[in-house]
Amino acid sequence: MSVIRRTISTPILLTLILIAIALIAVAAGSRPFNQTVIDIFLRVTLVVGLYIFIGNSGVMSFGHIGFTCLGAYAAAWLTMPPMMKQTLLPGLPDWLMNTQLPYWAGAIFAAIWAAIWAALFGKILMRLSGIAASIATFAMLAMINTIYSNWESVTAATSSVVGIPIIRSIWPYLIAAIIAVIVAWAHAISRAGLALRAARDEPTAAAASGIDIPKQRLIAFILSGAVMGMGGALFAHSIGVVTPDTFYLTLTFTTLSMLVVGGIGSLSGAVLGVVILSSLIQALRWLEAGVTIGTTTLAIPNGLQEIALGIVMILILIRRPAGIMANSELRWPRFRSEAANLQNPGEHPGNKPTQQGVSK
Repeated sequence: MSVIRRTISTPILLTLILIAIALIAVAAGSRPFNQTVIDIFLRVTLVVGLYIFIGNSGVMSFGHIGFTCLGAYAAAWLTMPPMMKQTLLPGLPDWLMNTQLPYWAGAIFAAIWAAIWAALFGKILMRLSGIAASIATFAMLAMINTIYSNWESVTAATSSVVGIPIIRSIWPYLIAAIIAVIVAWAHAISRAGLALRAARDEPTAAAASGIDIPKQRLIAFILSGAVMGMGGALFAHSIGVVTPDTFYLTLTFTTLSMLVVGGIGSLSGAVLGVVILSSLIQALRWLEAGVTIGTTTLAIPNGLQEIALGIVMILILIRRPAGIMANSELRWPRFRSEAANLQNPGEHPGNKPTQQGVSK
């Protein structure tokens, strides 16, 4: 209970930030801005899903967007009208062909579907460490992309799968982002999360203490896969179209860069990295389109957005190599001081040596 009391302020503050962003979007009443905020919440879901595994294990994964792809196609199979599926996806089994669920049920099953595959892949991959594990996760992503790009009767191969119900309301995406934050926080303070971070920081000592490192990594891998699958389902509903290449290298490196800039070892960093970089991306898009001030139109050349974004990311990482939040979390001031005392017990007033002790 003491761990919950010390850390509960983090998910509360992050939830309040996300709700505030949603309320600003509703107050603005602008459809383009509403879609921008939906994109932010989708990225928060995906980047927090990455944090659950990468942040706690210290193993860089280049394959998690594969679970997003699995979730997106699962949502398409489950929520598209049967007539559309008969035309575009004739290879689906009859029971799936005639099934049409609401989007929220499709998202739940998409999370389960992605978690099942995360368990199957993770059972093999989680025995690897370091660069070998990273390359293996990329191989997993390439495998998923290749299968979905060629399985024409079930995924329409490289053709677009259309007819997925589009959800314009901002609230389902907000709820998904909040669920991702709560799942990540609950795992981080659980026995499995604490053991995994111990293995991340001191793998030899953790193994000597009896921690089953592959098992703890597998737990985080499955949880993160489920969150990524849920995010993929809502991603599909946000645009109504899916193709395998949507969930490949571009989205992989975008989400990874947001996690690195925010701080790999911080849940708060995962959320704030998305908010800051997404805001910057949108500002650069507006400048590319042109902003009129009086009789003057200010605009930057097309393509400069990526260059400017890269420069900003480099500057942030030069100033803060461990990311904006590094390994720290947003907390109420009282809980922040308690956490500092726990990390540095020698500085706690009760642990300071007395003058008598020093003179001795």
